This record gives sequence, structure tokens and C-alpha cells, in this order.
Amino acid sequence: MSDEIEQVVESPEANASDRRQHPRYRFAALINVSDTKSGRRIETQVGDLSLQGCYVVTPDPFPLGAMTTLRITRGAVSCNAEARVVFSREKAGMGLLFTDIRPEDAQAVATWVVDARESAWLALSRRRSQRVLLRVPLLVYGQNALGAPFEERTETTIVSAHGALILLSRALDKGQPLSLASVQTKAAVECVVVHIGEVQGSQVQIGVEFVLPSPAFWHVSFPPKDWTLRHPDAKVR
Repeated sequence: MSDEIEQVVESPEANASDRRQHPRYRFAALINVSDTKSGRRIETQVGDLSLQGCYVVTPDPFPLGAMTTLRITRGAVSCNAEARVVFSREKAGMGLLFTDIRPEDAQAVATWVVDARESAWLALSRRRSQRVLLRVPLLVYGQNALGAPFEERTETTIVSAHGALILLSRALDKGQPLSLASVQTKAAVECVVVHIGEVQGSQVQIGVEFVLPSPAFWHVSFPPKDWTLRHPDAKVR
């Protein structure tokens, strides 16, 4: 029991940074990882990915603190990095924190994260019990393609605890940071563009995800994930 506890202790600094600044997203890819000290090599699958590291699915992980070299391959794209084991659980897997990665490899990881973030957002949006059709007046702040600041008043069409679908008159890029300010409550929140949707007249549907989940921003009580008409809290005649 004590051995298992020691194996799953994670660096507080890495844990806080990864979860708050670099959210993890489900991601499937091949990975080759080598322990630089012992030379042992593992070829397996990536379970999730962030800008800061990844989770490796393996029944025989390296020990906590081990330094590794890795190569992640998805389709025709590969990236290489050095990483440290910051989470290790026997018969389950290990979490790797990138310690050295070239700019071109970091760009490949960033592209994968953008795609994974959009997939996660679309999957969440398809779960009707977790989203609410609601029009909320907003002020949107950001920068255009030239880096100049812009401000636009708009409204949401769908909201959730993790973000919203809004309408904007300008084209944006996936991964672009934005700030939302509620016209009614004056509350503000940081978010990132995760989806470019359909054009509606002179406006484009933009899916945004909060940097941190902020369900209270909308002042809405969201139904639980398992909510259906047969849920005990549902009131049906």
C-alpha cells in the first residue's frame, strides 16, 4: 500500500501548472519512451496530451522522477522531446512533463492540442443535458490577425459550464485567446477559440472554452451529466 502511494505522488508544481495553464485533452497516438538511465524502452499509446506533457498508457511504467526521451507519432507527423516522469502508477501508466523540446516539435504538439480541444468541445456540445440554449449579451475582447485589439458586442446562442457558442462578425483562429465580459453582471472570464462554425448572415459561429471551468459565469444551474426525463429530479406530467 505504501509503495503504491509513493508511486502516485505528483509534483505539486507540475500538477498545478498542467491543470490550470495547460489543460489535458484525450489524445490517441503512438509513443516510444526510453529511460535515459537504464536504457529500457517502451512502445505504447498516449492517453492524453497537453502543451506541457502527456500521459502514457502502460502496465509497466518508469519510476517517479525518471528522465526519458520520447517520440510521439500520429499519422505522418512526429515530435521528439525529453521529459521527466511526474506521475507513475503500476499497471496503469505514467505522466510525463516535457523538460526540453525543440520549437518545431512544440508546434506539432500545439497543433495536436488545438485539434484535441475542438474534439472535446464538440463532444461536450453534443450532450444536450449539459448545455443550455440561452442568449446572454456579451462584450468580447481580443486581437485581430494583425495584433490590433478589438472589442465587439454580441450574444451567446448556447452556454455550458465549460464555454459557449457565440456570434462574431470577424474571422478568428482556433487556439486564439479571448476575454468575455457579461453586459448584465460585469463579470469577466478568459477563454480560447476552439471551434469555427457556420456563417449566419454577416456573423460566424465561434465556439469558445473557458481557460478554467466557470459555470457560475452564466448564473445558470446546469443539469447533471446523467440527466434525462427519467432523472429523479425531472418534473414530468
